[in-house]
Amino acid sequence: METLEFIIYPDGRVQEKVTGIIGVSCAEVTAAIEAQLGRVLSHEPTSEFFATNNTENTVTNTQKIHSQW
Repeated sequence: METLEFIIYPDGRVQEKVTGIIGVSCAEVTAAIEAQLGRVLSHEPTSEFFATNNTENTVTNTQKIHSQW
């Protein structure tokens, strides 16, 4: 499940935590929100950021064999 969590502190700082999004697509999801919130002071990537989405591409080769028998 993809979740975005925001903690708004009394001094106006906002902490954003994203879970369930693999790889750099996290930045794509949060870019518009961050643009509206203001200046980003720091980023702390989680292990999910560095993970890769493992999708297997299976190629099946089929051969037609024509016999002259």
